[in-house]
Amino acid sequence: MADITRRLGWRHLRGAPTAHVRHHRSGKLAHDGPGLSFWFRALSAALSEVPVDDRELAMTFHARTVDFQDVAVQATVTYRISDPALAAARLDFSIDPDTGAWRGAPLEQLGTLLTETAQQHALDVLARTSLSSALVDGVTAVRERVATGLAAEPRLPATGIEVVAVRVVALRPEPEVERALRTPARELIQQEADRATYERRAVAVERERAIAENELASKIELARREEQLVEQRGTNTRREAEESAAADKVRAEAEATRTVRLAQAEAARSVKLAEAEAAKQVQLGDAEALRTERLAQAEAVRMTRLSEAEAARSVRLARAEAEAAREVGEARAQAQAAWLRVHGDVDVATLHALTGTRLAENLPHIDSVTISPDVLTGLLAKLGATE
Repeated sequence: MADITRRLGWRHLRGAPTAHVRHHRSGKLAHDGPGLSFWFRALSAALSEVPVDDRELAMTFHARTVDFQDVAVQATVTYRISDPALAAARLDFSIDPDTGAWRGAPLEQLGTLLTETAQQHALDVLARTSLSSALVDGVTAVRERVATGLAAEPRLPATGIEVVAVRVVALRPEPEVERALRTPARELIQQEADRATYERRAVAVERERAIAENELASKIELARREEQLVEQRGTNTRREAEESAAADKVRAEAEATRTVRLAQAEAARSVKLAEAEAAKQVQLGDAEALRTERLAQAEAVRMTRLSEAEAARSVRLARAEAEAAREVGEARAQAQAAWLRVHGDVDVATLHALTGTRLAENLPHIDSVTISPDVLTGLLAKLGATE
């Protein structure tokens, strides 16, 4: 598609190298060729763009063979427009002056023309061919017939179209027919597979028999060698027992000799230790006796000194106590004499009051005293009698 831009009422077209552009202005051809670039006015311009590159057209259609079997044909036709001026005159390749897009669908018209023409020739050749022949040689026959028919078609050169190549991709029957056609070959393949399986099983059975025979021979040989091994083990065990008994005897004799030597050495060592311990005990006894004697003497001296000090202290304490007792006695005597002198001049009522006070001081603490009416009446009576 051409690129069209706008500038102040003008349009600028820039075409591609594979697109042939024809520009008519007021009915006259102004520009004609591929890859053009020019300015034009939209109101007075008629533009056409014809692609000149090779194009692929894929087509699929159904045909019927002579034995009334339906087959699907897949083909591809390569074509190009060799005469753009003639194609633009026969088909509508005009483009919009504002967008550059085709106003119609010219390529679809070309596709329809090529597809119907190729389908006509393919149907013609397949209608006279059986299904088996079509599946074997139908691709080549259809391709040649379609290529020949398209080359001989007068409408294509008249439209400016040139067919470059024709390719038939496949001819396929209906799925049910295709499966039915595959069945004989599949059965042959299955038979070959079964025969190969049976042969493989026969070979496997033969190999298993050979393996079983080899295993049996191996077991017999292993049993014989096991018998020899048992005999050799018995011989080895007897030899080991004899050698072990001899070794035990030698070890016992060596152990007895060693025990005797150790006992003698231990006895001599015990004697020496006992003698050394006795001498040590004698020395320790002498030292302990001397130490005990010295401690006894020191204790006696200390006790003598303590006794003397205690006796002197007792004497001093006794003297001090006697002196204190004498002084206390003298003070008490003086106090008693003074007390007697003081109370000697006091009347009897005062003495009674002092006696009551001293008695109250020595009595226990009394919180409250309850005086009954009888006691109170007796005391009042005594006081009245005294007066």
